[in-house]
Amino acid sequence: MTKSYALRERLIHIHLNARWKPNGVTVAGGNGKGTGINQLSMPSGLYVDDEQTIYVADRENHRIVEWKPGATSGQVVAGGNGAGSNANQLYQPFDVIVDKESDSLIICDQGNKRVVRWPRRNGISGETIISNIFCRGLTMDDDGSLYIIDNGNYEVRRYRRGESKGTLVAGGHGIRHDPGQLFEPQYIAVDKDHAVYVSEHGQSRVTKWVKGVEGRIIVAGGNGKGPELTRMIVRSYKFST
Repeated sequence: MTKSYALRERLIHIHLNARWKPNGVTVAGGNGKGTGINQLSMPSGLYVDDEQTIYVADRENHRIVEWKPGATSGQVVAGGNGAGSNANQLYQPFDVIVDKESDSLIICDQGNKRVVRWPRRNGISGETIISNIFCRGLTMDDDGSLYIIDNGNYEVRRYRRGESKGTLVAGGHGIRHDPGQLFEPQYIAVDKDHAVYVSEHGQSRVTKWVKGVEGRIIVAGGNGKGPELTRMIVRSYKFST
């Protein structure tokens, strides 16, 4: 029996000789761009739970949609009441994860510059847990701490449960183009050792930030935009912990 893991978990075991089929299968949407329950419009982040249910940030429809395995249509589980800033609305949500401990969705409500916690089961409104943040991506570690990209300040902050300010873990020196600074960070992941990985749209690279260590590592890209598979280097830069 093959064991499955939630997508966005910290530890996922993939065999070194694993191979993928050359053609993919549509598991959500695929019926053209639109507002129908079987459609998506500019989807961005997603999360797959232990039951292989997919949660999609359906950005231009201002909602989070749940797609169960084999389903031909989704179910709105957050937002879906038009673009807005009310507790029952979202505005261009960019990313979503599941908080297993509270059985809730954590949503980057980008257009409203907030992070929202929304009950996963029959929730009709959300609770703002972090305000004034241009959230672009988020993840959670094994301790339940949130790591959130603030694309307005080009930084990543960690929020322990109950915190509203957070701790800077990457970037935070304003908009720069030099190699020692985050530029247009997009998505984030954290491993079991609490090392943070950030994909940077503006720098065409992925960087790794190690907890308790001064410096970071470019683990993919960093040589400008291009299709070459060899555009990968490793370098370190000093940053504030």
